[in-house]
Amino acid sequence: MNDRQLIPLVQLAAGKHAIVRDIQGGSDFSGRLAGMGLAKGTDIEILQNSERGPILVRTHESRIALGRGEALKILVQETDDEPAN
Repeated sequence: MNDRQLIPLVQLAAGKHAIVRDIQGGSDFSGRLAGMGLAKGTDIEILQNSERGPILVRTHESRIALGRGEALKILVQETDDEPAN
């Protein structure tokens, strides 16, 4: 891991790429996200993040809409690279 700081997913702007590093929630929340393809170590791209409404991310050729509260519990590390998956 490089020296980039972990930040909540909600803070990333559209067009940015990141790796999920931690999910701060119970096992039900983590399990639900994993079922959608979003788990620790997953490469993601932020497709949409306006001031209001859901955040749209792409991973594994899927698009996932997350509520802003959910996105606050997902800690990511921004990368310069496009997702490999």
